[in-house]
Amino acid sequence: MTMNEIERSPQGFEEQLLRDLTAHVTQRAEMASAARPAGRRTRFLHGWRLVGAFGLAVALTAGALVVQTIRVGDQPPPTASASEIFHLAADAARQQPELTARPDQYVFTEYLVTIRDLPDSGPYQTTRSQLWQSAGGVAYTQGRYRLESDPNGWGELKVLRMGDAADPTKELDAFQPPAYHGDLPSDPDELLRYLRKNPVDLHLPEGADEEAVYGDESMVYTTARSMVRGGYVPPRALAALFELLAREPGAVVISGDVVDAAGRHGVAIRTPGVIGGNVDLLFDRDTHVFLGTRGTVVRNGKESLYDNVAQLRIAIVDRPGQLP
Repeated sequence: MTMNEIERSPQGFEEQLLRDLTAHVTQRAEMASAARPAGRRTRFLHGWRLVGAFGLAVALTAGALVVQTIRVGDQPPPTASASEIFHLAADAARQQPELTARPDQYVFTEYLVTIRDLPDSGPYQTTRSQLWQSAGGVAYTQGRYRLESDPNGWGELKVLRMGDAADPTKELDAFQPPAYHGDLPSDPDELLRYLRKNPVDLHLPEGADEEAVYGDESMVYTTARSMVRGGYVPPRALAALFELLAREPGAVVISGDVVDAAGRHGVAIRTPGVIGGNVDLLFDRDTHVFLGTRGTVVRNGKESLYDNVAQLRIAIVDRPGQLP
């Protein structure tokens, strides 16, 4: 899938990381196959198939491979730890009004996305994207895009049938799962069990060691990133998600002043579980409301921004193309 085909969707960043991951997990699979007792079969876990424009995330294989984290910005890091910020984000989530949706309705989400054509080169451009995802998972996601510099430049509303990043020739023809996550547990312990039982489907290449990938501790972060980027999570469940992440190891606060694509100042928490780059969760510096995500790539020991995704609004509507 080319950048033109996905019209600067932020998912392209994670697809690029998945391509980097493919070679790594394939090599691990070959090593694991040689050591695996004869007759043992790989256990396949199938979770949400988030194939909307913001659904796919990248998991790190077992073995605790760590990507070097390079300081972003010149200011000292915030005094609060990642755990403390997640707790504050949970408190902020509980204060949000709850939206309800019927299965035949749509989750409307609007984003500002600053992205570059190539992972580590090329000019940055900011686009405004609008998505209509089926609340009940009974229809394909639809979306439209325009350059932020051209208020009248909206493209055609299109059905988004994303391809399989692990196999670019394969088109995913199943409907997206429900974008309204109203059945998520609101207790952190129950939610953790749910996430482990229902991991996001990474569409790994044939021969990959799926037990290693899906069994890695960082898979919780991978599925969590997909949840916050792939639909609507009710306030109590979102709070439980942040409370859960607050006690999971591996997240760190990034130093420097963070500004999202909409110009809002925030704090970035770098989550584990990504190879070839990093994915940060962004929160408002004062209110700790979730703002969006930021992706960076690491090439030759240097880290550079790849995309910055600011979530502007989310609502429930009756049909694709309808604005709240």
